[in-house]
Amino acid sequence: MAIQFKIVPKDTYKDIIPLVFKLNSGKVSNEVLEERFEDMKLQNYECAGIYDKDQLIGVSGLWFSTRHYTGKSAELDHVYIEEDYRNSGLGKRFMTWIKEYIQSKGCQAFELNTYVQNYPSHKFYYNQGMEIWGYHFIKKF
Repeated sequence: MAIQFKIVPKDTYKDIIPLVFKLNSGKVSNEVLEERFEDMKLQNYECAGIYDKDQLIGVSGLWFSTRHYTGKSAELDHVYIEEDYRNSGLGKRFMTWIKEYIQSKGCQAFELNTYVQNYPSHKFYYNQGMEIWGYHFIKKF
């Protein structure tokens, strides 16, 4: 394995879509994901990637902002690692790389949402020293 962590170039965001599609169990179509990622290119968004040689095998979106309760921070979004690469310590290494990367950009914290039923992720994030601060509510219209 030749694992490398780096920011996914914006001109290759289509490579992210199959991983995010799997994460969302196909609830959002590839076409809609493509449209949304085109919009995201123009916003305060970057995507961190895990590569095995030239193949993208993991991602985490990074939304940069300043919040009243944390200061400058990054919200991790659509964190996903291909199943064959899980339970090997790769996720922990990825979180360490992300923390160092966002600190180099002046961030003082990172946060994320995880699906309520995704119990393995809850344990993982607890083990990374994260705390639950609240609930995430949404109303679609």
